[in-house]
Amino acid sequence: MCVTYADSVAYSVMNHDDDTPKVKGVWRLFVYSAIGAFVFFFPISYKGNSSIPLDHIVTMLKEAIPSVIPWIILALAAYGTVRSMKNKNWREGPLQAVFTVLNVVGLVVSVMAVTGKLPWVLGDDDLVPFLWEKIATPVGLIVPIGGAFLALLIGYGLLEFVGVFMQPVMRPIWKTPGRSAVDAVASFVGSYSLGILITDRVYQSGGYTGREAAIIATGFSTVSAAFMVIVAKTLGLMDVWGIFFGVTLVITFLVTAITVRIPPLATIEDDYFPGATADPERKVTGNRFKEAKREALMALDRAPSLARAIWDNFLDGLRMAGAIVPSIMSVGLIGLLLERFTPLFTWLGYLFYPFAWLVRLPEPGLVGEASAMGLAEMFLPSTAVADSGSIEVKFVIGVVSVSAIIFFSALVPCIMATKIPIKLSHMVIVWFERVVLTILLAAPAAYLIF
Repeated sequence: MCVTYADSVAYSVMNHDDDTPKVKGVWRLFVYSAIGAFVFFFPISYKGNSSIPLDHIVTMLKEAIPSVIPWIILALAAYGTVRSMKNKNWREGPLQAVFTVLNVVGLVVSVMAVTGKLPWVLGDDDLVPFLWEKIATPVGLIVPIGGAFLALLIGYGLLEFVGVFMQPVMRPIWKTPGRSAVDAVASFVGSYSLGILITDRVYQSGGYTGREAAIIATGFSTVSAAFMVIVAKTLGLMDVWGIFFGVTLVITFLVTAITVRIPPLATIEDDYFPGATADPERKVTGNRFKEAKREALMALDRAPSLARAIWDNFLDGLRMAGAIVPSIMSVGLIGLLLERFTPLFTWLGYLFYPFAWLVRLPEPGLVGEASAMGLAEMFLPSTAVADSGSIEVKFVIGVVSVSAIIFFSALVPCIMATKIPIKLSHMVIVWFERVVLTILLAAPAAYLIF
């Protein structure tokens, strides 16, 4: 029987003990959490590049063994493909059967990428090499390594401590627990893959319901601030970088606040992961700091040893990376080929034409087509309007690239590799909703700025 959020809250309140638990090794809460927060959230400079330490660790690894990295990513693709076949994933339904086949395709493409034997147009810089070097390799390294450090961030009380303070904000606006604020920050300063890894880990441990996990994965797990810089540079928006970043951040989360209240997200079952012990956030009415301390110490009391936590999280990240890499190389490639050789995205663009026209954007046809291209890969819309003579169009499409969140070259495979209960069709609908809402909100902002 599934446990609902309401049932779990009632149980938590009825069995609440006001006494703060006595826990040995309280220093772990401060030391481990501080290290985890530093690795994920505090940008530092390395060789002139400012990014989070986790990103620098991956960069150092790539510099140390550049000839080995491609084979590591290929091994991950092979592991994920063999694992899906060994587990007979195709028995879980038609969609999983399709993804099992796509994993095999992705593995074949990965082999060709490593050996340099890419036929036809696949060797063009904006096709397989782009997927392999810019998406598959970073994600394949960041997810397992980030998973190991994730143990420090979410396993020793920090998540619960932050959650108590963020509860008055997150629950009323986005219908998610306060602890989901950590997911949002991890995505913006780190990577959407890290955000999804956190979400899936917390969902499977009983910290989120299925609906909450789906909201977080499709509403907060956007591209990192570092990648937003690339978008801004491509569109010539670096002169207003601070404004672009701030507006994008606000609109992204404002759009999420709307999508959580409409189907399909509003109709997803609000149940906890089957077999998990429900661990909802208790509504706090008294001293918030005292309750935050209590929740953190309770989490610390049931935390495993550091070695066990790091190993378990690393294995989770390894499994997720294995599932993601072959999907990126197949699903992402299909999306890019459709964009190059078919009018599919031109047709999809007509869906957004009325909204671009409604807010009086110049070149509404271009806006519509560029917005549709984001379903394949989030960077494509920016390249489509880079030569536009309208700064308003560039600004709106820049915001759309980030706020749409859903794209097939990477994020969809990431979510499909988790236990988060959201259908592929639901993700496409959420993408459409997010693009429409972003156009409607970003256009007035662009007119005010420019």
